[in-house]
Amino acid sequence: MASTLPIADKDSTSTESRDKDKSKSNHESISVDVDTTMRDLLAREDTDGNCLITIDDQGPKVGAFVAIDDFPLGRYGTPEKSKFDVQGVYQLSNLLQELFLAQQQGRTTATVKRAQLEEDPVHRLSRLITTTWWDNLTRRLDADGIDRAAPDNLTQRRDADGMKPTVSAPKSKSSLRIYVPPGAPEQFAYYSTVAKDRPAMDLDVQWLPDGEITADFIKSINDKPGILALDMEAVQPQGQSVTKQMKGVPFIVPGDQFNELYNWDACFCALGMLDNHLAVVKGIVKNFTFEIKHYGKILNANRSYYLGRAQPPLLTWLALKTFHRTKHEPDALGILKAAILAARKEYHSWWTSTPRLDAESGLSRYRPIGRGSPPECRPIVFAHVFMPYGKKYDMTLQEVSDAYNKGSISEPDLDIFFDHDRAVRESGHDTSNRVEGVCADLATVDLNCLLFQIENDIASTIHTHFNDGLAIPEDYAIPGEKVNTVETSRLWRERAEKRKASIDKYLWNEQKGIYLDYNTVTRQQSTAESVTCLWPLWCGAANKSQAERLVEYALPKFECIGGLSSTSESTRGTVTEGNPQKQWDYPYGWAPHQVLAWDGLRSYGFHNEADRLAYRWLHMMTETFRNWNGTVVEKYDVTQLERSHSVDAEYGNQGRNFKYAPQEGFGWTNGSYIYGISSMGDEAKKALADGVSWEDFSKRGGRVPA
Repeated sequence: MASTLPIADKDSTSTESRDKDKSKSNHESISVDVDTTMRDLLAREDTDGNCLITIDDQGPKVGAFVAIDDFPLGRYGTPEKSKFDVQGVYQLSNLLQELFLAQQQGRTTATVKRAQLEEDPVHRLSRLITTTWWDNLTRRLDADGIDRAAPDNLTQRRDADGMKPTVSAPKSKSSLRIYVPPGAPEQFAYYSTVAKDRPAMDLDVQWLPDGEITADFIKSINDKPGILALDMEAVQPQGQSVTKQMKGVPFIVPGDQFNELYNWDACFCALGMLDNHLAVVKGIVKNFTFEIKHYGKILNANRSYYLGRAQPPLLTWLALKTFHRTKHEPDALGILKAAILAARKEYHSWWTSTPRLDAESGLSRYRPIGRGSPPECRPIVFAHVFMPYGKKYDMTLQEVSDAYNKGSISEPDLDIFFDHDRAVRESGHDTSNRVEGVCADLATVDLNCLLFQIENDIASTIHTHFNDGLAIPEDYAIPGEKVNTVETSRLWRERAEKRKASIDKYLWNEQKGIYLDYNTVTRQQSTAESVTCLWPLWCGAANKSQAERLVEYALPKFECIGGLSSTSESTRGTVTEGNPQKQWDYPYGWAPHQVLAWDGLRSYGFHNEADRLAYRWLHMMTETFRNWNGTVVEKYDVTQLERSHSVDAEYGNQGRNFKYAPQEGFGWTNGSYIYGISSMGDEAKKALADGVSWEDFSKRGGRVPA
């Protein structure tokens, strides 16, 4: 008979009896008809019709399903081999997920194990991330992977009004375009061959120009957007003696609408991949090195419209973590050396060059190059900016956006606004009241902490791994530098010491006990309070007194029930039509801010604070996963636990766009979970699995450390 989902009476047996049955049958399995069981399950439990089973649904949330055999239906007395009872949102949503995955595999029947439905949510989430989601988020730019890696989800978007991004979508959904830098002729030949051999792919292979990439050039190809080539390697096919073949070096994407290699996203993904996906982590380091070598910097992402924009630089940090895990491998030191040389080149040619370096303070700013509005964004994002000019020129929002970006109208105030807006996006904090309208003028705490980290990383690597002398080859020399110049660690130590002095002078506020951004135009500290004030703990720029004051005075401004918010509530201000909610402001929390705070606090001996913050974040993530059909998202409302994933500010929330079963989570949030769980001991993991809040866990004297 077909699988059926009769409603079971919640009170038909005692809790003691059900627990006994559960213990006896934990490893049982049952064979069910996939389509019928899935249809009946959704009909009964998915009352809001969104193809998920969550706490929003009003179904009975308790029932039984039976095997496809002739055993009679019954209640709890039915022979166990023919029936399972399934109770609660979590078990029912797990059942839905297992059925959907079986359906995807083309199976008409599925063997469902009771253990799958009752799996500890901490274990289940960790397992899904490490065994499935990382693989689903991995890409390669080669013949076997380019059709998956090259499509641009951003240029395919249209909002409700039919408005389009500044960049144009490809002529058809099947067409793809890749740009190759002039220093990679072997890749141009490779992709040209792929295009010829696979005409159905409709692959357009284009050279980038030799020489400097300018803002005008980037703008000129906005109507021809494409993916940017990454690193490739010659690989011997396993078990074959044929000539080596070119294969794309793997990389990770954030997921959802983001289908390219993002700079700081990938670094925080990698942090959760070091134990089981080292080949991809090494690939990320290699691809970043390739980008600096050929594009001058690690790009915001490898799309043509990002050629003028970087993101927070973390290469040395990631390269050293990777080396420590792979130092037994023959290519480990070579990968580290190339990464250090590349980071040095980016440091000089981008982060400490004009116009990013403020000579007076010695600090750096986010100042990407570009023309017009950010090409990946739709006009509706800037309606509040464009519409006054729409009235001035009697144009619609779309028309005034197009006219400005084509140069048909000239408005200096718009130029200034978008200079700052590009800087906001390069900072990775797009958008926030902290940086909007001023970012290009700010020497931010976060950027200068990252550069301090880079200076110390290069110094320690030269000293420890290269006998205190690193020769600079032609590929990584900066303009005017003599090839094979040998650098020592001393120079980089001096740079770090100088930057620390500038951080103390311009960014530290002793009275408030917090680090604040510095406006290099007004020559005043910003009043905006950001959780990045904790980054000096992560990079070691704070002294003992500063660290203690940060924990006493600054930390409480950001700590919430679910972890750390991006800014203080006062910096966000009252949300009004003129001050809309922004996604990098209170009450929202993001993975990178959590991770760097945990590490920074621990490095200064504040283990209790770090454990508490990590537990809060992991608890919120686990409860969202448990109650919302396996959901893991880009960012969370850390001020509440019931609907933390429900974020509608600006671009909404990524990671929610799935039906039946999650298959990606969201990149850096996945990474934060794996990294955070690694610091939890068995007692804390069990408490998280049982849904115990930090308040209850700490009251009973629970211990966090692994």
